[in-house]
Amino acid sequence: MHYETIQFERRGAGAWIILDSPKNMNSVSSTMLGELASVLKECEKDSSIKVVVLTGAGSSFCAGADLKNVLSSLNNTEPGSKDFLDMFDQIAGLLRRMPKPVIAAVNGLALAGGLELVMCCDIVFAAESAKIGDAHSNFGVFPGAGGAAVLPKKIGLNRAKYLLFSGDFLSAAEMVRFGLVNKVVPDSQLVEEVENFVEKLAAKSPLVLHRMKEVANASVDQTQDEALRHEMLHLRQHVRSYDLAEGLKAFAEKRKPEFKGY
Repeated sequence: MHYETIQFERRGAGAWIILDSPKNMNSVSSTMLGELASVLKECEKDSSIKVVVLTGAGSSFCAGADLKNVLSSLNNTEPGSKDFLDMFDQIAGLLRRMPKPVIAAVNGLALAGGLELVMCCDIVFAAESAKIGDAHSNFGVFPGAGGAAVLPKKIGLNRAKYLLFSGDFLSAAEMVRFGLVNKVVPDSQLVEEVENFVEKLAAKSPLVLHRMKEVANASVDQTQDEALRHEMLHLRQHVRSYDLAEGLKAFAEKRKPEFKGY
């Protein structure tokens, strides 16, 4: 299928979603959001896809929303039309609730809405040259996909306020110290590093990764007792799974397990 603003590639067990509007620093338009919704739903349904990767074309990951497009979308009063804010919120939800790991491969600038897309991912790899920041305050724009609501839970309240208030762009190495980026690699090695990590995750039980993601994400807004009860509920369901039986059998037989995701 042809897309105007993204590329969608299958690489082994991984699905690569590449934001592809480099002349606009891969800024997010309504068209891009619609195309992202389509491919993310496909990734969720396709059991042969084990891991989703989000990255950008050219020298930028994503410079945030296309502000002209935002204004025109908000002024669109046609019946049944979805405005930009609703569409961006939908994408954030699809990424966070994706029942498989989502990796951000930050290849360059990730600003404002681009930062929010990174925040929706489970694991973040970044090129050494990458710059990450929240630029909403620079343009009098208020975040709507987690910039103010979720970022403090990701990196801590004071660090989040610094990024939000200042509008500064920080290096990938600084964002490792902040806790948002997992690993920084040389620019030329970013794709290879992520592809290797995709292969590593693809060998795991999809069912285990799905349940781990669900419980870990939910724990952020739960008390410790609530989170432990939630974890135990999943464990009791998991003991009846094929993947657990296969994993134990493979261990006993000294071979690699062949998981099926149920």
